[in-house]
Formats: sequence, C-alpha cells, structure tokens
Amino acid sequence: MDGSAGVPQFYGKELRYHREEAGLTLEQLVEGSYYGIALLSAIEHGGRSMPPDLAAHVDRKLGTDFFVRRCKDVQEARRRGHAEYFARVLEAERQALTIEQWSPGIIPGLLQTEAYARAVIGSERFQELPEETDAKVSARLARAQLFEDDHKVPEYWVILPEALLWAPVLPPEQMAEQLDHIAALIRRGRIFVQIIPWKSGAHPLMQCGIMVLDFADAPPLVYMEGQHHGQTVDDPGLVKQYRRSYDLLRAAAEPLGASLAMIEAAAEEYRNGAQPARLDRRDLA
Repeated sequence: MDGSAGVPQFYGKELRYHREEAGLTLEQLVEGSYYGIALLSAIEHGGRSMPPDLAAHVDRKLGTDFFVRRCKDVQEARRRGHAEYFARVLEAERQALTIEQWSPGIIPGLLQTEAYARAVIGSERFQELPEETDAKVSARLARAQLFEDDHKVPEYWVILPEALLWAPVLPPEQMAEQLDHIAALIRRGRIFVQIIPWKSGAHPLMQCGIMVLDFADAPPLVYMEGQHHGQTVDDPGLVKQYRRSYDLLRAAAEPLGASLAMIEAAAEEYRNGAQPARLDRRDLA
C-alpha cells in the first residue's frame, strides 16, 4: 500500500488490501448489502466515505473490525469538533509514547491557549455559528489533556521558528499569556521546546510542518496538515526520510535552556507592550 495518503485514501487502500487478501471481487464483497459496486469502488479510490451499515457488512465479510471502528472514530472526531481527516491522528496522539512536531506557521494545537485557538479557528469561519466555533475551540483545548500532571506519556518535543514568537496573532497581553503557557509546561518538565533562530538561514523542512509519532507496539507515523486536508505517512522508507529531516532540523535549533529563555523574554516584551517590529530591528547581516 502507498504509505503516503490522506485519510479517505488511506482507508480506501486498507479496504482494497483486505478485500484482495480475502480473495473477493467488488461484486462478492458488496453482495448481501443494500449498496452497489460503484460506491464500494469510490470508497476504495478515496472518493467516498463508508456508511456505518456498509462498514458492518464489510467487517462481517472480511472477518475484521477495522471499518466499523473507523466509522466510530470519524463520528467521535466530528462530535468533538475535529475534521474527519484528523480522526486517525486524534487516536494516535492518545496512544503515542513520543510526539515530535515542527510547526512553522502557528503555535501547535496541543499548546494553544483558548484565546489563540479562537483567533486561529475564527480567522476563516466568519459565517460559522458561535456554538460551532465554541465546539471546535473546546475540542482543540481538550487535546491538551495529554499533559495533565498524572500523565507521563506522550513525551512531547516541538520545534518552533523564532519568528513565530513574534507573529501578532493576539494583542500583546494575550500573546504574553500564550507564551507563558508554553513556558509553564516546559518548566513542569512536561514538554520540550526548541527554537530555530531568526538568523539561522536555510534549514530542513522549510516547506512543511510535520508530526512524528512513535508507539510501543506499532510502527511510527508521520502526519502533515494542509489548510483543509491532512496526510498520514506510514511507509517505513518515507518515515525514515522525514525522521532524518526532523533530526537535522533539531540540530539547527537552540538548546532547550536557551529556547526557554527566548520564549520567556518574548513574553516579557509583550507584557511591556512590545510590537512585532522587534524582529525587523535586528541586525540580520
């Protein structure tokens, strides 16, 4: 199977893989259900989602429970305010031993304060009902329960560009609160954050953000997210390449102590009314 696919394509390829392993044609697999071959084919090609009753039929025919569980994961993701394509990653976060992330554009969702999450989510949803936005914000904040005091895993490493500390997503006081929140998690020993300096020049993964998840009893998984879609990668060769890029990026980042000092210094400057021109004034020569 292609190890690089969006979630619908991933489940479609899983369906085709299990069907062919069972030695069944599309006609044989769909027989006994209320659906046609065209829908099943569209699902295999990632063009349609699988209805729950068809998932139950497929699991019975193939002797699996994968497809019913997938439908439940998607329903749970929707109920909790997440996009359908994020369902696989939402479950993976809860099972991971280690999560490593590079987030070049925004503070990662796992670290966002309510104000930051509301600003990011609301920036594209001008016509959305307030209760819909509230649900998405609550769902994003709920993911941070991974970092409650009684939780020892996952171990979370994140790399951020220094410029991100000065992106004026919120007013200065609220940006200070966002950075204070990150610093507090660092000082609790719950997360590990490194900063790529503004003056570092070219570095790996400049064109995309990634999340690398490692598990106790499953192969690692890479997740990349676009504006309106997500893509998971589990092909061992590709995962190895992304891992190497992430390790090279980490090597270009400031040490943990220096990175914490940069975050806390930025928070203090925001409290003193600093504006994003802070970076523009630096000697970049």
